Amino acid sequence: MAAESDTAAARQVSQPSVLLIEDDAGDALLVEELVADSALKMRLQWVRSMSEARVALAFEVPDCVLLDLHLPDAQGLEAVSMVQSHAEQVAVVVLTGLAEEETGLAAVAAGAQDYLVKGRVEPELFGRAVRYAIQRKQAEQSAVALQASQMQAQENARLERGLLPRPLLNSAGVDVVARYRPGRAQALLGGDFYDIVQSADGTVHALIGDVSGHGPDEAALGVALRIAWRTLVLSGVTGPEQVGRLEEIMLAERVKPYVFATLTSLSVSAEARHVRLTRAGHPGMLLRTAEGGVEWVEVAGGPALGVAPGVRLWPVEEVPLPEGAALVLFTDGLFEGHIGNGRERLGEEGLLGLARELAALAPEAFVDTLIQRAEGLAEEQGGLADDVAVVHLHWRGDDEGDRDGDGPARAVAEGRYRSSIGEQRRG
Repeated sequence: MAAESDTAAARQVSQPSVLLIEDDAGDALLVEELVADSALKMRLQWVRSMSEARVALAFEVPDCVLLDLHLPDAQGLEAVSMVQSHAEQVAVVVLTGLAEEETGLAAVAAGAQDYLVKGRVEPELFGRAVRYAIQRKQAEQSAVALQASQMQAQENARLERGLLPRPLLNSAGVDVVARYRPGRAQALLGGDFYDIVQSADGTVHALIGDVSGHGPDEAALGVALRIAWRTLVLSGVTGPEQVGRLEEIMLAERVKPYVFATLTSLSVSAEARHVRLTRAGHPGMLLRTAEGGVEWVEVAGGPALGVAPGVRLWPVEEVPLPEGAALVLFTDGLFEGHIGNGRERLGEEGLLGLARELAALAPEAFVDTLIQRAEGLAEEQGGLADDVAVVHLHWRGDDEGDRDGDGPARAVAEGRYRSSIGEQRRG
């Protein structure tokens, strides 16, 4: 019964191609008879030497190689190594003599999938040995590929996490919640970028930006722009000059000539009474008031970086910042998802409506729920396809201040800076 089941399974396997490397015509005839009598039908090709095998392997890589270890131009384990060097993905079954079982075991240890003793093999055993050798080789390759993929993913994750910013804050007057969700599958970092820096005079500077596209080149460009922005801020360069320098860097670093980037750069003085904004083609932001209101803020701006090189028309606009207010910066991936079954997008009005529904939530819950709701509305059409970055900046009023005076150490200890990488989209 077991033999019949094995035979039925063998018939379901497509005919594998087998290359026999054997210099003895008598032994080759025995193998041909085994192939003819086996339930597993094979396409057999016979060559007499390793030099002939090289030609055959260059023309077509078989599923399995039956290898004699005593060839005119290759002996013992050297023959196994030579086959593997020319076709590492092929399964190898070594053919040994009656007194050479130890050699067969050594060949398996050296990388062969199995060994057979000449003259002591039945057709059914021969067919199973070839089939199992092919399957073992495929399993080995899959395991190696999986391990390599996992190691690469781990290395990429460590690299991309290291490239995400950690706000450089000198005091605990502002709470930051940041979320990052890349649009490309299996990635942690996309073309969106953000950063927060506090200069020596207490001014808080923030950046949100978006490089067109969301591949690895765009991710690298976004990181370059973010690091350049931080350097410019710490060097005291702000306003149109700052944006112009960033455009110069983008033009030099971009791989494709049509790539552009949008951004909003802002600064809030230590008194926190107004916000100075410089906008380059980027969408507006949300202003959350202490009373629970949410408004859309979008000031006059200039062109996106790279769209009109050399035309430095980025005005600096001032917007009042009420006591205890919060600013929510984001990239357009948050509101450009299609909703329902048609081509309608959530849009800026839809995003503002969602934000007003969530106005009573605490900062972290507000940001997370806002992203989840936007994702949920786009779920029927595959979810949000573009990168999403959201930064929530909350300036606490005098009664919310850091009464203990511990500064940044207390801010870290209490978790007032929170950042995370969003979950990957399924499928």
